Amino acid sequence: MFEHISQEQLLNDALDMVKNDVDKREGAIIWDTLSPHTIQLYELYLSMDGMLQEMFGDTASREFLIRLCRDRGIYPYSAEKAILKGEFNIDVPIGSRFSLDTLNYIVIERIGNGVFKLECETVGIVGNNYFGQLIPIEYVDGLASATLTELLIPGEDEEETESLRKRYLDSFEALAYGGNRKDYLEKVHELQGIGGVKAFRIREGIYNVKLVILDSTYNVPSLPLIETLQTAIDPVTNQGEGLGIAAIGHTVLVVGVGESTVSINFPSIVFEDGFDWEDVVLDVQQMVDDYLLELKKGWEVATQIVIRIVQLESKMLEINGIIDVQNTTINGEANNLILEANSIPNRGEITNV
Repeated sequence: MFEHISQEQLLNDALDMVKNDVDKREGAIIWDTLSPHTIQLYELYLSMDGMLQEMFGDTASREFLIRLCRDRGIYPYSAEKAILKGEFNIDVPIGSRFSLDTLNYIVIERIGNGVFKLECETVGIVGNNYFGQLIPIEYVDGLASATLTELLIPGEDEEETESLRKRYLDSFEALAYGGNRKDYLEKVHELQGIGGVKAFRIREGIYNVKLVILDSTYNVPSLPLIETLQTAIDPVTNQGEGLGIAAIGHTVLVVGVGESTVSINFPSIVFEDGFDWEDVVLDVQQMVDDYLLELKKGWEVATQIVIRIVQLESKMLEINGIIDVQNTTINGEANNLILEANSIPNRGEITNV
């Protein structure tokens, strides 16, 4: 706001106010008197500019944005630990600790014979990424095999600043109150493992509200995550009683988002000299994964997801070794693929035939 102000300008303005019969050259008494004060005045303008930046949600730094959010009852989503499934040849003791790569895990709950929930001891999304053979940190009698097999509830990093800023600015547009749609969206997002949610009014048996969930890795949520969310939102044993975050009288059904396999064929690719399909196939698969992830991240606010051929072909041209691409098909059709409203894409076969 004060970008146009400089110390030199402030000094010149001050000197202009002094009578011309006084020596105002650099080194003169009046120049030496005014110069330190204009430096201080310039620093004051800089401080004022910083203060104005921090006063408003669209420009505030994270520290002051968090303070502004508190006035609206909004707090950053905290980092959470991943919950995973471990399979063992025996029932291991609750509290047993294991390691995999650089991470440690602790057994927290028995699911079945030799099957347990493990919590990653490190918070954040890093706990979502490793699977395989576990090594016991302390001796476990009779243990012959221990494997981390499945992500049940994704770990999450602390909410990013721009996500928090968006929630703060959005809070002025619609009031979350008493079980309205915005209330459900906000409260469900506060629970661990949520990447997206859509709320619907329904008439299905006892249910009058349906929540469709996308997990925080932007994939179909696991059954344990759905069960955990159902209990937190509207417990099955006391549905409609308002004992979860759902309003009293609301019987809520929590379901996972559907999934549609997307197989893509790129039959007509012009390669640079020295390149063929085997040289670019991994890059093409990564490109498709990135494109589908981008679409999944927008699922919550989209009416339905559309996989567009023109987008795929445009992104193909960014891959090193590819000059041109034509005649692309999705699931055998030379048309865009429009998914059902509550469905996300899952990469199938990527071919060049």
